Amino acid sequence: MKEKPVDRWIVEPAKRFINNSSASGIVLFSSAFIAIVISNSPFAEGFKNLWEIHLRIGIGSFNIDKSLHHWINDGLMAIFFFVVGLELKREILDGELSNPRKALLPIVAAIGGMIFPAVIYLFFNYGKETVSGWGIPMATDIAFALGILYLLGDRIPVSLKVFVTAFAIVDDIGAVLVIAFFYTSDINMISLLTGAGFMAILIFANYIGVRSPVFYGIVGIGGLWTAFLMSGVHATIAAVLAAFTIPADVKVDESNYYLKLQQLIERFKNAKKRASSLVSSEQLHVLEGIRNLSKNALTPLQRLEHSMHPLVAFIVMPVFALANAGVGLTGDSFDLTADVTMGVFLGLVIGKFLGVCCVSILFVKMKWASLPEGMNYRHLLSAGLLASIGFTMSLFITELAFDDQTHITQAKVGILMASLIAGIFSFILLKLTSDTNRN
Repeated sequence: MKEKPVDRWIVEPAKRFINNSSASGIVLFSSAFIAIVISNSPFAEGFKNLWEIHLRIGIGSFNIDKSLHHWINDGLMAIFFFVVGLELKREILDGELSNPRKALLPIVAAIGGMIFPAVIYLFFNYGKETVSGWGIPMATDIAFALGILYLLGDRIPVSLKVFVTAFAIVDDIGAVLVIAFFYTSDINMISLLTGAGFMAILIFANYIGVRSPVFYGIVGIGGLWTAFLMSGVHATIAAVLAAFTIPADVKVDESNYYLKLQQLIERFKNAKKRASSLVSSEQLHVLEGIRNLSKNALTPLQRLEHSMHPLVAFIVMPVFALANAGVGLTGDSFDLTADVTMGVFLGLVIGKFLGVCCVSILFVKMKWASLPEGMNYRHLLSAGLLASIGFTMSLFITELAFDDQTHITQAKVGILMASLIAGIFSFILLKLTSDTNRN
């Protein structure tokens, strides 16, 4: 069949862009850049006020009234954390974190990459009102990190991509735990127990074989997320917990899938055909059977993760960046020598690098772990620089750590500078390493 103009000019290019592994990082960076430009333009005040518009959702006396900025950080970002939870569960069940020996190096690299930045931040801010920002430089932005790796294509060993993905996922676990235990307001026990009840329903549904994403969405969002939002525990934690209840088993195993698929294909070939491009009623039933069969051969966890990734990469994270990355590059709050800025900047650039590299090298030298096949110490240094890109999660924790707008701006300046410098230097080092290995 001849390709239609809309497919050739719009649909296929869009698919190629979405499936490009570096595309999400490009879109995220562009959104942050736009936010910074507008925040330093004549439209800065209107742009700031946009995020303060209040939206109220509720029925009768039950209302949730929050600013657009809070809806993005508490609501829209819950989708991001839900996908993070799906990735965590998949990696633990059948990924780099499922094999204890393979998982050891990225786990200790991630732990080192969380402890060192926090210590450096505390060096600048211990005993001050800004001490609560110690969690800001602990996080790695997996979208940016992997985006830079994939920009270099096949010149980067697969083992390095796997290593970075694994320690970034462990890093996400650490960030989620930090948010849950240290960036939580006063606890409303009734709401928390209500949330626990909805969590029990989700676990029981998984146990008895409920596979409908709609059911998990209704109970997870309408019940668990809302209860956590009202409890004082940050609502994004509910998204991670809900993700862990999504079924990870198939309804049709591989051998049965292949056998039934062959039978359906044979039925389709023998079915009565129409003279036009329309399929016959019999062919339609067969195609429906193939679709249902294929659906049952996939786990709900993988289906959701795959289908939601474009939503998170190209809508959720860019909108979050627009709402949170804007920072004025003038005024009293823009102080490159401020304790918060220095703590965040050096915590990311120096702390992350030293934490990932030093701990990893120690474990390799002591023979407690080994470098993945295809990786060398230059690759490890590059991974340490990539870990210093803390954009999304660092900005998120900034909003939880501080109420004072000056401190928020100072933290954002540190995050943006560190992420930019780490991104540039990691790309240069990776390119030099790949060129050396090829010669």
